[in-house]
Amino acid sequence: MSQPGRKDDVIQIRASAETKALLNRAAQLRGQKLSEFMLDSARREAETAILDQRVFFLDDEAHTAFLAMLDAPPKPNAALKKLLSRKPAWER
Repeated sequence: MSQPGRKDDVIQIRASAETKALLNRAAQLRGQKLSEFMLDSARREAETAILDQRVFFLDDEAHTAFLAMLDAPPKPNAALKKLLSRKPAWER
C-alpha cells in the first residue's frame, strides 16, 4: 500500500510535438516541471468531472425554493464552517 504523498505509480501518455510544446510552455509560465503541470491540470479536470456527475431533478416548486436558497445563503456558523473544512470526497 502506498504512503500518502508518495509518488510510485507511473502514468504514460503520447502526444504530438505541438501539444508537448504547448504543455511545456504553460508549465514554464507557471514555474513547474512538465510532469507537475500535467498532473495538476489532470487532477483539476478529474475533480471537475466527478463533481459534474452530481445531478438531481426538482419539480417546479422545489426548483423555485432551491433558487431562493441560493439567492439567500445562510450566514456562516460553526456547523457550516466544519462542513466546508471537510476533505473532498475524491480525497477520502
